[in-house]
Amino acid sequence: MPSETTNCSTADKAIVVKQALQEAGLRYITCDGKGYSRVRRGSGFAYMDPQGRPLKNEKILQRIQALVIPPAWQDVWICSLPNGHIQATGLDARGRKQYRYHPQWVALRNKTKFNSLQAFGRRLPYLDRRILRDLKRPELSKTHVCALALAIMSKTYFRVGNDIYEKENKSYGLTTLRNRHLKQISSQKVFFKFVGKKGIQQQSYLREKSLINQLNKVKEIPGQRLFQYYDGNKRATPLDSGDLNQYIKEVMGEDFTCKTLRTWYASILALYYLRQITTAPTNEKNRKHLLLTVIDAVAEQLGNTRAITRSHYIHPYILETYLSGKLDSWISRTNKRPLAPTSDSSYKRKLLQLLQDSTQLQ
Repeated sequence: MPSETTNCSTADKAIVVKQALQEAGLRYITCDGKGYSRVRRGSGFAYMDPQGRPLKNEKILQRIQALVIPPAWQDVWICSLPNGHIQATGLDARGRKQYRYHPQWVALRNKTKFNSLQAFGRRLPYLDRRILRDLKRPELSKTHVCALALAIMSKTYFRVGNDIYEKENKSYGLTTLRNRHLKQISSQKVFFKFVGKKGIQQQSYLREKSLINQLNKVKEIPGQRLFQYYDGNKRATPLDSGDLNQYIKEVMGEDFTCKTLRTWYASILALYYLRQITTAPTNEKNRKHLLLTVIDAVAEQLGNTRAITRSHYIHPYILETYLSGKLDSWISRTNKRPLAPTSDSSYKRKLLQLLQDSTQLQ
């Protein structure tokens, strides 16, 4: 069932965005206006003002450097306003437009993204059904391999990954994994091991024979990358984060991404670990300590730090309701033999209920 946000026009959404930006002291940017440009100069770059003259203002140049615009981007446009919500755009190696946003806009989006989690959860069955359908495709097309990667993400909770982190930090995510990062244990079990973002070691077992069989097929595609597909010309092409985000958007009809999917599963995992609390908290200090153990358990699954997991992935209302004691009766009724989060629909029902409650309080 389409949510209310689905029925909002693009113009309505733009108005809401502009209002939020205004409150944050930011300017809404369309990227159509005049801005600074980047040109190659020897082994580095020079920056030009809207009139094509070299930029010499140190403050402006420092702001541009702080954006860390990837060297591979072409047709780079840089906002002339330091408070523009979009700070820079460019075309990646595949000709897709990429963005660099103002840090305050990123923080605002992180805060408001939780508001869309209910709509995401209600539409998740559409994504699940589409993935199952696309996994049955006989050819190893982009659609098929996108479905496989997302199916594995739902089991391992890996970050999507991107080429920039791989090149600059030697860290990996799902789409940038190499064949060497996957070890076959048996026909029914494989083991992923790699260095993730911020140098955090990632390890996870996959015990699903159908997915393992498909993994072995894509692993046979020539090249070092694990997730590749054959394009229309039968050329082996690496999958990337943009492919997965586009797949999700096409199926779910909103600007949901792999990060939304991981946020959903982080919240599910939080409920799963809360269910495993076998002793009722004796006081506020004890309750906070128990909650930290839950956050740490989720962080370990995601390969994130405690702080990032708490602020960016677990829905804050889950944390609030546990600290207030409102989840105690649910935990005591259901913590006898908690099933895995991927095999128990009660987690989804409980999360949707909590998300509904949280929207009524806003």
